[in-house]
Amino acid sequence: MPAVALHRLGALFLRVGNFTFGGGEPIMAAFQRELVERRRWLTAEQYALAFALARITPGTNVLAFCAAAAWFVRGWLGALVAVPAATLPSAAIVVALTAVYEQVRNMPLAAGAISGLLAAAVGMMLAAAWNLLQSRLVPGNRLRMTSLALGALVLLVVLRLSPIPVLALGAAAGALWKGPLGERELREPS
Repeated sequence: MPAVALHRLGALFLRVGNFTFGGGEPIMAAFQRELVERRRWLTAEQYALAFALARITPGTNVLAFCAAAAWFVRGWLGALVAVPAATLPSAAIVVALTAVYEQVRNMPLAAGAISGLLAAAVGMMLAAAWNLLQSRLVPGNRLRMTSLALGALVLLVVLRLSPIPVLALGAAAGALWKGPLGERELREPS
């Protein structure tokens, strides 16, 4: 496949990074649809690696994800184009919205709207999690993936572990419990 033009890469990261609502998970799910399914600029394995690396790095996961995904597409130059395109416009919007919030925060209507936004954002995060998990819920792998996902949920919510040990335990469990299907059988057709 020929190299993706930098202006096309930048335009995609600008659109997805700044017009996808609900936080990091919906943004990364939108990138999965665009980069893997629609454009095929990344393989499912490259996307999964970028997603996993973003989760174990400190700071904002979306920034790390954009850097890793764009690096797979166009190397360092791709990452240097994609990260600002995906983040600077929305950062400016957040600054403006914060100024507006300071003006309306004591109004009951504003408090109700914020509660509704929070509930909708949680629903969007759950939908994004489902989009990420369902591609690996293939026959022979469902028990493994469901157990690992529920185990991570228990470790985070019940035991209140930080994300780094949960990810490390998930990686170790995934490596040790290969299940009946190996990674070769799980790969998307190229």
